[in-house]
Amino acid sequence: MLIPYSIMDNYSTRDVAKKLGMHYITLQRYISSGKIPVPKIIKIGGSSVRAWSEEDVEKVRKILPTIKNGRKTRYKKTQSVKTKKK
Repeated sequence: MLIPYSIMDNYSTRDVAKKLGMHYITLQRYISSGKIPVPKIIKIGGSSVRAWSEEDVEKVRKILPTIKNGRKTRYKKTQSVKTKKK
């Protein structure tokens, strides 16, 4: 089977997580919850893998600041409550 573009021009999901400065599992959770767009899946041998292009990485980089992180949201809420009590 011929692949229409070079695999060397693409990144794995683990590589993308490193490029974005986040843990691989966090990126996987964002993908599972639909918070970020998923790149095309290609077949290599018997495996299906996501092939991230540089454009895909930049799209995610722009989306990341808009994703609400539950821990940060809770932290801000508890900080504002503590400030109001004083």
